[in-house]
Order: sequence, then C-alpha cells, then structure tokens
Amino acid sequence: MLPEPPPHPRRIVYLGSPELSVAPLEALLAAGYEVPLVVSRPDKRRGRRGRPEPSPVKAAALGRGLAVSDRAADAVDAGADLGVVVAFGQLIRLPVLEALPLVNLHFSLLPRWRGAAPVERAVLAGDERTGVCLMALEEELDTGGVYRRAETAIDPDESVDELRTRLVELGIGLLLDALATGFGPAAPQLGEPTYAAKLAPAELALDWARPAAELSRIVRVGRAWTTVDGRRLLVWRAAPVPAADAPGADPGAGAASGPGSVSGTLVRTGEGWLRLDEVQPEGRARMTATTWLRGVRPAGELRLGT
Repeated sequence: MLPEPPPHPRRIVYLGSPELSVAPLEALLAAGYEVPLVVSRPDKRRGRRGRPEPSPVKAAALGRGLAVSDRAADAVDAGADLGVVVAFGQLIRLPVLEALPLVNLHFSLLPRWRGAAPVERAVLAGDERTGVCLMALEEELDTGGVYRRAETAIDPDESVDELRTRLVELGIGLLLDALATGFGPAAPQLGEPTYAAKLAPAELALDWARPAAELSRIVRVGRAWTTVDGRRLLVWRAAPVPAADAPGADPGAGAASGPGSVSGTLVRTGEGWLRLDEVQPEGRARMTATTWLRGVRPAGELRLGT
C-alpha cells in the first residue's frame, strides 16, 4: 500500500522538467509552500558543440535559490511531506513511491490519453473536450486514482501550446485547492484506457491527400512540415476551408490540379482546402504565407509536398 497525501503538507518536493512545469512550481512558492528540493531531468546539450543546458524547471529553481537534483531517489531524504510531479519525464520507481506520498498533474481526462503526449493526442484525434487530473502516482504509467479533475472544451482553432497553457492554469487550481482543503479519497479510473505516445517527426508531415480538417489538427500541434522543391517548409498557422467556399475548388480546376497544389494561400487537399496563414521556409524566420508566396515566384504551378 503506497502512502497517501497528508491533510496539510507544508514541505513539498517538486519534480518537473519542461516549460509547462514552471508555472505550478512558481504557484507553490507564491502560496507559501516550502520546496526543499526540485528534481528535474539532467542537463542536455544543444547543437553539435553546445554546452549542457538545464531544463526550464531547473533554471527556474536555481533562479530562486532552490536545491536541485536530477535523481528522483533524492526526494526521499529531502524531509518533505509530499512530492508533486508535473511532466517530470521519467518513471518513478517503487522505492521512492513507498517512501514519500506523490501526486501528479496529468493533462487529460484519464483513463483517456495516458502517457507522454496527452494534449497533442487529444488535438490530433479531434477530441472536443479534455481536462486535467490530479492523481495518485503508481509504478504503472498514469494508472493511479484521481483526487480532482477539471474538464474544458477544446477550441477548434486552438493550438496545442494555447490549450496546454489553459490546462496548466486549471491544474494549478486543482493542486492548490487540494493542498489547502485536503486530498480526500482517490477515485479509481473508469473506462477504456487510450495511450498518448510521444509524437515522431514523421507524424507531423502534411500529407496533402488527407482531408483539410485532419491537416489543420496536425498544424495545431506545432512544427508541422511539408516540402517545396525538396526544401522543408514549416506550417505554423493554417485553417481548413470547405471546398464550396474556395475559388476553383473543384479538383482539376485552374492551377489547383490536385492535393498539394496552391491557389493564393489555399492548398488543395484530399477533401477541402487548407488556408496557410503563417509558414517558415528552411533557414528563414516565420512569416505570413502571403509574404512567402510573393518570394517564391514559381515559373509554373506551385505544389507542396515535392
């Protein structure tokens, strides 16, 4: 039996790594909780000869003068009442779980989208709603009981970064409320689990034979890409346009001869059009699609995915 959170913890070990984990740490400190230790992933090298760089959470912790470690086992000896985990990025082993009560903020409506990329997978799947769960940590991945949950609609134009920011704010509210009023019993997860594996770069490639609605969801994840004459083009902002609303929308009409062909900032897809709003050519800064198209000046028909 793993230890349960105490009713009013004051000393909290914090385990997190990416940028999204910084705000909950700052919220704990602002609320007056003592954080004797922050545990984050080891430093990573950036570039071919780059120096090791700390995670965003480690950088924030050092800026606050907090003690930092990259070993979860060090949490056991920190003298804390509770451990709070937010996107730590590593499985926490049983000896630590048995020695210290641990709770986790997970950004989905469990048991849907257990795993590393729940926000991305919810958007890619076209989910209309998602949420945050404050849950007990167990040795298995995201299987623990849920103390609190908050649900929200997913805006059809919302990027993953924008949605994640909202979910973090919801999660902070859940966490601070539980710390102040008590966690209570954890409710078991009900329903069929789905798993949110980390995205591979190939999953962000835009296949112009797919419907525009699906492609727009890939763009909303971030770093979606296609090619133009063998050079990569990132697509940062785009929106689906129904075929009936786009000029020359019939397949084969005018310059729009098939999936991936461009008419203005509209790209023909397997179903409907995708309007490009913001792109980034290889080796250049982000720009509007209109600016990019003016600079391309193709001799003939411009096609993406070539």
